[in-house]
Amino acid sequence: MKRIFKAAFVLMLLLYTGVYAQTPSKENWTKRSARKWVKSGEWKNGLKLNVYSDVDAEEFARQYHANKVWWDKAFAYLRDNDLANLPNGKVQLDGDDVTVSVTESATKPFEKTGWESHRKFIDLQYIVRGKEGIIAADTAKLTVTDPYNEKKDVAHYAGDGKKYIAEPGTFYLFFPADAHRPVIHVDGYDVVKKVVIKIRYTGMK
Repeated sequence: MKRIFKAAFVLMLLLYTGVYAQTPSKENWTKRSARKWVKSGEWKNGLKLNVYSDVDAEEFARQYHANKVWWDKAFAYLRDNDLANLPNGKVQLDGDDVTVSVTESATKPFEKTGWESHRKFIDLQYIVRGKEGIIAADTAKLTVTDPYNEKKDVAHYAGDGKKYIAEPGTFYLFFPADAHRPVIHVDGYDVVKKVVIKIRYTGMK
């Protein structure tokens, strides 16, 4: 009987440690495990939208698992609302930690747009109607033109990056290391309806 109990205990221990080892913690995500997690879509909870292909998967995985409640509220908002008919304005989904801004406004010529990045909040940007250009780059690869302003949570840059055409079906995530230059005019689309969700960033130890 003792041998049977011991064998069962060892088996349970092996199963437990095996499952645990397959579930990365917020500290040990790798590019491979994070990409696999993003691709699985388990974070969507029924959301039909896709995240853009160049998202920082490791940062996404870390931030999501650090504050799952915040992210689930953001994705539920995108999933459960008739986004095309939302009125312009701002709403709080979780105090100041998760806020939504809905706008319908004109895009701008390239030369009238600018680079920005944020440290306190992650930008989730989604074009509901229309198209706009967005350029993104690692902040380390750009030249700072206006140092970080803590009160406004923004820094500005000069430089070049990768160009995207943002349109319905795909949302963009910009973390503190992701400088972005949005609202660039795309021919044939003078006005876009856009949802921007700001999710508080959690620094990792």
